[in-house]
This record gives sequence, structure tokens and C-alpha cells, in this order.
Amino acid sequence: MLKAFKIVLLFTGLIFLLYTAAGAQDRDYDNRELARTVNEVPPTDIIDAPTAGTLPRGCFDMVMRVYSNGGILGKTSIGLSNRFMLGMSYGAEGIISDRSTNRNPRIEFNIKLRLIDEDAYLPAIAIGYNSQGYGAYIDSMERYTFKSKGFYAVMSRSFDLYGTAAGGHVGINYSLENNVDHEEEPSVFFGLDTRFNNNVGILFEYDMGLNDNRASQGFAKGRGYFNMGIKWIYSENLELEIVLKDMLINRKVGATTFGRELRFTYIEFF
Repeated sequence: MLKAFKIVLLFTGLIFLLYTAAGAQDRDYDNRELARTVNEVPPTDIIDAPTAGTLPRGCFDMVMRVYSNGGILGKTSIGLSNRFMLGMSYGAEGIISDRSTNRNPRIEFNIKLRLIDEDAYLPAIAIGYNSQGYGAYIDSMERYTFKSKGFYAVMSRSFDLYGTAAGGHVGINYSLENNVDHEEEPSVFFGLDTRFNNNVGILFEYDMGLNDNRASQGFAKGRGYFNMGIKWIYSENLELEIVLKDMLINRKVGATTFGRELRFTYIEFF
């Protein structure tokens, strides 16, 4: 029953993108040179899942995520061209705490290349690699609480949703953290981001968790990971977000309810 539910959700997402293709509205996934504020830069991520958007050439961002158990993750990325961006990140659990920190084992990297720009008939399509997982790093399992996306391909389509700018995203990924728990399957993710009056946005994403659903591993329940967030664009360069993580409570151990996080994003041009 649960597997059938996942398949229905997947095809709903695919049909949603195809249906909206005819009414697509330009949302600057092609990163036009006119972009000079946070409102004009396409989202590069929904919450954990990537989009086909990249930072414009000469643009960089700095992101700080505050997560459960006093964790802080810092990330920065730069647009080297209008199609290509790269970045790095590092974090630790227990920074805001009265106990020892649980530091991530290494600096993680992300890279993204947009292959196709969005137009009236095609969605934007990008490929990339992101080794940064989210939540605490679990040494015994050599993985993050929420696995990194690893290698991925994603397509994004912008559209008008009852007068509101929105974007739909569908992608597939293969995490290198699969090798540790012997779940070799790739996973599929999709999501939606909306923006009202260029000041407030609502974000939804669902990762089917096909690479994290074996009951024998004792970690996940096979429900997949559903996240949502509310974004406030505070100024031309600053975004503030409240994120609700794992709302299906897919984890078997260490979680009795969904997670709460904060995300701060600063975007600048040079």
C-alpha cells in the first residue's frame, strides 16, 4: 500500500510539471544578467533537494542552517558562469549546547551545471553533485541523518499559480552514502516552491527515500521524507526561513516528532 502511494505521488509530480509546461512563466532559471537582488535569483535548492537553478555569474551566497540538538551548518556557493556554480559547507551538532560537539567528518562540496535553459517548451535541466547530508553525522553508520543527494539530475519548470510565481521540480539522485548500509537504489525527489508578492514563499519537497527504506537497517520506516518551509524575504539580499523536517516521522530512532530548523541566506554580487 505504501509503495503504491509513493508511485502515485511520483506520477502526480511528473504530470504536474508536464501540465504546467504549456502555461510556463519565465522565472529567470536562465539567470539573466539583470539579476541583482535575491528576488531575481532563481532558487538553487528547495530545502534539502536541489533545483535546476544556479547562481548567476558574479553572484555568491552564504547560508547558515540551525538544526536540532544545537547544530549549525554553514555553506557558501558562487556562480562562476550563468550555468555553473560550486560551493562548500561544514557543520557540527551541539554547537549551541552544554555538551561536546559532534562535528561533521570533513568539509563537503557541491557542484551544479545547468544543461538546458527553460523556455516555452522545455524545463530547465541540471546535473550536479552534493556530498552534504543534513542533521547529525552518525559515525557508526558513516552517514548523515538525512543522506546527501550525491550525484543527481533535476528538471525545473516555472509557472503561474493563480497569479503567484511558482516552480515545480523533479529529480533523481544516487548518494554515495548508500554504500555503507548496502541500499544501492537511487532515489527520486520532487517539490514545489511558491512566492507571494515577492516577500513570502512556501516550500514543499518529498524524497521517496528509496535508498533509505530497508527495515533490516533499523533506521527508516519506508515513508520517505517530506519537508516544508516558510520563507520571508527580509531585504534585497537576505532570506529567513522556518523549516519543518521529516513531517512523516520516517526515522525509527531518535525522533518522536518532526524537526524544526532555521535557515538564513545572504546573497551578494561582485
